[in-house]
Amino acid sequence: MFHLLEASIDDIHTAMRAREVSSRQLVELYVNRIEAYDHKGPGLTAVQTVNERALDEAERLDQRFAATGPVGPLHGIPVLVKDQVETVDMPTTYGSALFRGFLSGRNATAVERLRAAGALILAKTTMGEFASGYCGSAFGVCRNPYDPEREPGGSSCGSGVGVAANFGVAAIGEDTFGSIRNPAARNSLVGLRPTVPLVSRFGMMPATPTQDTLGPIARTVRDTALLLDALAGYDPRDPVTAACVGHVPPTYTSFLDAEGLRGARLGVIREPVSDDTDPATEDFAQVRAVLDRALGELAAGGAEIVDPLTIPDLRDLVRRSAGSFEGEAAIDGYLATHPNAPVKSVREILLSPEVVPSRRARMLEDVGHTTSDPGYLQQQLARTALRQAVLVAMADHGLDALVYASLDHVPERIAPDVLTTTRRVTSRGANRALASYMGYPALTVPAGFVPAGLPVGLELLGRPFTEGTLLKLAYGYEQRTRHRQPPASAPPLPGEP
Repeated sequence: MFHLLEASIDDIHTAMRAREVSSRQLVELYVNRIEAYDHKGPGLTAVQTVNERALDEAERLDQRFAATGPVGPLHGIPVLVKDQVETVDMPTTYGSALFRGFLSGRNATAVERLRAAGALILAKTTMGEFASGYCGSAFGVCRNPYDPEREPGGSSCGSGVGVAANFGVAAIGEDTFGSIRNPAARNSLVGLRPTVPLVSRFGMMPATPTQDTLGPIARTVRDTALLLDALAGYDPRDPVTAACVGHVPPTYTSFLDAEGLRGARLGVIREPVSDDTDPATEDFAQVRAVLDRALGELAAGGAEIVDPLTIPDLRDLVRRSAGSFEGEAAIDGYLATHPNAPVKSVREILLSPEVVPSRRARMLEDVGHTTSDPGYLQQQLARTALRQAVLVAMADHGLDALVYASLDHVPERIAPDVLTTTRRVTSRGANRALASYMGYPALTVPAGFVPAGLPVGLELLGRPFTEGTLLKLAYGYEQRTRHRQPPASAPPLPGEP
């Protein structure tokens, strides 16, 4: 018997073959949930735009399935896409009222590849305005389904919340500085930040090109692997992806092994990477208790744990790797490719009173900086040193991956002035910078909950192009623990299968 809540790609395809559900029925069921829980009920505000053509596309896919079988491995699967990614048939707002109704006239490579694999783009999801935080002038405030009074992680907030609340099967997020892994951890999900050259960014507004990447957010590790199969590979429209040639396996699902932890060596980073982490707080202790249990579970699965792993000068190297020198030129160059864009530059964006003040304040810090600044050289030297230090530590200890808490604190309560403040609107205690600055792959997997019922994510970081290894480790952990639980704020609707 088919159950919609928490349904995986395999569950859906099994039900389709048994004629228990169709793609059209899936669209109707997920849209019902969006209508019930997104702006009504708990008001999660995860969805920016529902695809008006979704039912027509679903019917076409159903007819194809009946006639000749599935189009591809994602046949008929409703997928959510972050509104930073262009879709020819839906507006792309970047979370900003400035771009409300903006049609770019093209699909991003990621969207083309999802559709080629048979996926149905059900909706565009809300995102922190211009890819930071969890609020924006296009939609307001996105909320955590495990406690709607708390933040959901950003900036792919809607993608995380939408998958957690079962508004779709899986989602695409974008990760410059943790924007896939943060919402995945905050919403008891699997989130993968791929190696930077693995997935094309064509058709996506950039933030920091040396860090930007698209990746999957899903409820299971296998669904994550299936989406990565569709996304990964060389795209001449994003030349950096040429570096992935020879590193993409026929399918990432080949790495999935229930005994994937056996014999693995994992190094534990206990030193907080974020400057706003406070080890003296109660919630820090609660998160560390979940981490310690998770390490025990990894060991019980056969992994050898090096705890703690010391990387000399780690926090200083991360701190010196910070800074935005690429953003203004990258965004201006991207906007120049769209003659119909309502604004043409970062400076025009900053002159608009519509942009939420917290985002405007952060973008203002980047204006006037370029890659010709002396600071950019120092930043890149620090990042080179950071990569070397991490790789040396992994080599010296024979490690397959590093492991740590995705965030050292639980989600904070959303401030009443979140749409008017100039303070940073972000997740506290995030250890996201390490993978972001190196451009290396990192995967977050559900590790359990603190006593208040808020999720904790466990993050695995690997060498370049070791997504298969991370998926293997995460799958072994997931199959042993099954920590993923849906949020109580979005239960099954009456009559829902």
